[in-house]
Amino acid sequence: MNNKYEDFIQAFKFLIFSISAGVIQALSFTLFYELTKMKYWPAYLIALTLSVLWNFTLNRKFTFKSAANIPLAMSKVAFFYLIFTPLSTLWGDALTNIGWDAYLVLGLTMITNLISEFLYTKYYVYKDNINTAVKKA
Repeated sequence: MNNKYEDFIQAFKFLIFSISAGVIQALSFTLFYELTKMKYWPAYLIALTLSVLWNFTLNRKFTFKSAANIPLAMSKVAFFYLIFTPLSTLWGDALTNIGWDAYLVLGLTMITNLISEFLYTKYYVYKDNINTAVKKA
């Protein structure tokens, strides 16, 4: 398969699965933020965790088709979120505290996450393990 075509397909699948994860994140954020009246940051952290687990599972199996060591791959993703989560929680909390709409902040954060996580996942987490779970004919 042509590399540019395969890259496009991977990016497209990652986008679709990330949209589904985004729906999970947005719905769970809304549930915690609106119904329980949680502050921005705990609602965001719970919602982010749910979406990350969903997204990791689908993208490992269907986008990158990787047979990579799951605990190792998940620890690499966890490392990404050790950096992304505190930063995004801090900027989200700071922006909502100065009057930015929580849903605008959430949306911008989700777009930032989508782009940075795709690049990190493709070129670091699964770098040498893409299509290793594909059955050879």
